[in-house]
Amino acid sequence: MTSGMDSVETHLAEVLAAIRPLQPARLDLAAAEGAVLAEAATAAGPLPPFDNASMDGYAVHASDVAVASADAPVTLPLTDQIPAGDGRALTLAPGTCVRIMTGALLPGGADAVVPVEWTNGSRERVLFYQPVPKGNAVRRQGDDVTAGAELLPAGTRLGPAQIALLAASGHGSALVRAAPRVAVIGTGNELSEPGSPLSPGRIWDSNSYMLAAAVRKAGGVAERHRVGDDPSAVLAVIEEQAAAADLLITSGGVSMGGEHDVVKAALSGHAAVTFRKVAMQPGMPQGIGAVGDGLTPILTLPGNPVSAFVSFCLFGLPALDALVGLPPRALRRTRAELTAPVRSPEGKRSYLRGVLDERAGTVAPFTGQGSHQLGALALANALIVVPEPVVSMEAGEAADVMSLP
Repeated sequence: MTSGMDSVETHLAEVLAAIRPLQPARLDLAAAEGAVLAEAATAAGPLPPFDNASMDGYAVHASDVAVASADAPVTLPLTDQIPAGDGRALTLAPGTCVRIMTGALLPGGADAVVPVEWTNGSRERVLFYQPVPKGNAVRRQGDDVTAGAELLPAGTRLGPAQIALLAASGHGSALVRAAPRVAVIGTGNELSEPGSPLSPGRIWDSNSYMLAAAVRKAGGVAERHRVGDDPSAVLAVIEEQAAAADLLITSGGVSMGGEHDVVKAALSGHAAVTFRKVAMQPGMPQGIGAVGDGLTPILTLPGNPVSAFVSFCLFGLPALDALVGLPPRALRRTRAELTAPVRSPEGKRSYLRGVLDERAGTVAPFTGQGSHQLGALALANALIVVPEPVVSMEAGEAADVMSLP
């Protein structure tokens, strides 16, 4: 590792040390989507809560249709109809049947449901053309979840299926750590809003859009902000957002020795923020700390878009996990054979964009690896990891590969 630089692991440890999990709150299910359970959810009762029909048909005593066949159907009189939601406590007499709808309460005594297509479909005297075993098309009480069972463990992120299970079990709310609120702050006089005319010397802002999208994909709630190279203006935005957000992420203004390091200048009086060089490429200049009265954590990322994206993958994703009390996630790693040679500066860990073909066990590096080259990043599905002591790897060598989120 290059002298005077910190390792990726050292910086990540400081990032995680700056994060305090959000306080749990009880939210209605509609508001809890995407949040993480702060305690296990248990079933107050069985699911399903009663024996019911799994399809439209006729509730019967299975023994009454045991000898039914297409040539010699069994005939049973229809005594009632039971739609879904009918709460009557009915009892089925032997030698009779009732019409029953999917999800409807099975009458007492009935032990099977005959699908309507196995009958003549009559509403008076029903012909049954084949037998059914006991339990046919019947959902038994508690066959999904028994009363008192754990529905979901603490640490579960609530997606559509998890929300459905809680709702089906009668939970109208859940104790959760809500999706973190993240303020993404892009800096630089050169930035213009995409879609606006571009004057000489300026570029369209991509970083704030990219990082906000990455936050949302990771389960957070993102708001974008952009500010020019004025330290006082940058500080004002940081302090304002620190009061409203759970995490701040800046991009740009943290280079080492540059004349316009606006984020460093804005935070120069904050002892709780540390700027450093991390032995990685892209993404060497990094910062971590806490700002505002509530000591809101802040990650200061480089301004080159690929550097910012790689930095978010390595440090932003684990930070978001820590905020909701989850173990820090790491990008999925595998080994793959290089299809072309790669180069890396000595003493730095390189993260090179590539296309991983898991079926073939190969990874193809892009020729353009500049930290400004978004074209390759947009087509990449993986990062090729070249360790600090290694300066080159040849085609055919096996490399560590991290799948991009």
